[in-house]
Amino acid sequence: MIGEQKTGTLKGVVISAVSHEGLRATVNGKPARLAIVLDDGTIVSSGDDVAREAEAVAVNCYRNMLRLKGHLRVLSVPLATSPPKP
Repeated sequence: MIGEQKTGTLKGVVISAVSHEGLRATVNGKPARLAIVLDDGTIVSSGDDVAREAEAVAVNCYRNMLRLKGHLRVLSVPLATSPPKP
């Protein structure tokens, strides 16, 4: 509920957020990308588009809660499939 959520549970991984920068990730201090990965390991989409979409869904969910609509599910529209960047 109100208060801090537990973070720091992924060894070596830091996910950060700044309101005007969006989500960022590092692994052991090195820049990393967020990705959507299927159970079989197929990378569906990765990079800044995934970070922006994840942030938008989280923000919209939070705003719904502030409007006393916290019980509603927030959905993203399907992301365009993008090949992983080297």
